[in-house]
Amino acid sequence: MIVLETDRLLFRDHEPEDLDAFCALEADPEVRRFVGRTPRTRDSAERRFRDAFLSPAAGRFRLWATVLKSEGAYVGYCGVYPRFGDSGPIPGEGALGFTVARAYWGRGLATEAARAFVGFGFRELDLRRIVATVEVGNAASIHILEKLGFRLARLEKVGPRCLYHLDLPNPSLDSEAVAGSQGPLAHRWSPVTVR
Repeated sequence: MIVLETDRLLFRDHEPEDLDAFCALEADPEVRRFVGRTPRTRDSAERRFRDAFLSPAAGRFRLWATVLKSEGAYVGYCGVYPRFGDSGPIPGEGALGFTVARAYWGRGLATEAARAFVGFGFRELDLRRIVATVEVGNAASIHILEKLGFRLARLEKVGPRCLYHLDLPNPSLDSEAVAGSQGPLAHRWSPVTVR
């Protein structure tokens, strides 16, 4: 099922044919540098693909296969998935995730994908807030999130890692609901086709 499209990308269910491209992405040390810190082995990547991406999931609240339309190529995964607190999923909140294969870096694809899912999260999933967590030093992801209007909520040290927690309130809510934002919201969502 295709859930969403932008000018250059489409987002759909993962398919068994995506396995090799997914495993190559997960084995790349540069892709994994700020996410997990180490490349995944082929066995580990296959397990993750099978368990997390091929397993049926209800609804549209998850990470989707990201395909470059001009090449028909699987280039990564992106989406909004449930944000969890101490008691489970937090109603009305989601977490943004995006991962793009290194061969496709520098083309604006991660920004295009993230922007599409911010709009999707607010318009289609009716979220009041979207959050993202980025390891300190991941300048590319931080830059993307800042362009989309995310603001720093807090900094957390987890073992040897330091993480930025960023958030973005839904700009369509009343001013009281977004009063906690640490700065102006700078949204320029691309036109997307929701399916």
